[in-house]
Amino acid sequence: MQTMTRLTRPVCALLIAALTFASPPATAERVKDLATVEGVRDNQLVGYGLVVGLNGTGDQTTQTPFTVQSIINMLTQFGVTIPPGTNLQLKNVAAVTIQAELPAFAKPGQKLDVTVASIGNAKSLRGGSLLMAPLRGADGNVYAVAQGNLVVGGFGASGSDGSSITVNIPSAGRIPNGAIVERKVSNEFLTRESIRLNLHTPDFTTSTRLAQQINATMGPGTAIAIDSVSVDVRAPADPAQRTSYVAALESLEVEPGEVQAKVIVNSRSGTVVIGANVRVMPAAVSHGSLVVTISETPFVSQPIAPFGRTGQTVASSDSQVSIDDSDSRMFLFKPGTSLDDIVQAVNRVGAAPGDLVAILEALKQAGALRAELVII
Repeated sequence: MQTMTRLTRPVCALLIAALTFASPPATAERVKDLATVEGVRDNQLVGYGLVVGLNGTGDQTTQTPFTVQSIINMLTQFGVTIPPGTNLQLKNVAAVTIQAELPAFAKPGQKLDVTVASIGNAKSLRGGSLLMAPLRGADGNVYAVAQGNLVVGGFGASGSDGSSITVNIPSAGRIPNGAIVERKVSNEFLTRESIRLNLHTPDFTTSTRLAQQINATMGPGTAIAIDSVSVDVRAPADPAQRTSYVAALESLEVEPGEVQAKVIVNSRSGTVVIGANVRVMPAAVSHGSLVVTISETPFVSQPIAPFGRTGQTVASSDSQVSIDDSDSRMFLFKPGTSLDDIVQAVNRVGAAPGDLVAILEALKQAGALRAELVII
């Protein structure tokens, strides 16, 4: 595959005009909603720091020695020496972790939002201020520095008798624009010979259609479907032209392939989601329920003579057991039964979500359910 090294501006203008006046299918979706450009991604940052200025809701230093150690190390950097053996009782300080997302192509000087969460036993971070703390990436390098006043959505209060009330989570907060980028992350977007588009949902049909649509718009041989996820696209080497070229690619609209037939079952909540392409083979299903009710009526047994000495009063109970065996109902699934037929049949027999799960599992075991059964 040859590399496209130059794309003239008139050609770019022609491509954008073709994309503007093209009439995509009614069910088509934009490429930017279906795929992402490989290498263009966010990077997670994490750091450790101290929040000060709390109103007595900080860490209990006897149980969180790392908070005291952090304070001593910080004061040492400022020339303050703590005498050995000093028992610091710091109620206004909390050790926290700091998290942030570094966007792709972020440049030094840009600001990021950060999330701050207590890692000790601080009751609340409300009113606190984060001291300057470095944020590191997975490679250990510092990419941003965070500092600022926290915005805490939670609230907590306690009484002298030990009663307390908490609204939301007061031990975590955010600092809008609380971090400044200090280093940019290297990116292969401008150095690679081609651009690779990765689909959010792997599908061979969608990747093939995406490559065909790009070739039909940009020219034959421009794109190649590598697998069910990736499509390689030739791109100009000039940075300005490559950026506009990707913008044109993202504006393309492609009709994605039909999703795989699946039935999703949440065993904890009883939620069942049935895909539109689910079909069943001929099968007969019998649905019934057996209800056993046990009730007890307490009563008191006394001796014959009220004040007799030959017996004693005894508390006992009378048990009643009733069995309600409702009529079993059977319904038949014909070949090629669709989603509507399944739902209507199950609703007619009055099956609850739990019964529906049992029916679907039985159909799958019998080989009549033509779909993947996913239980989460």
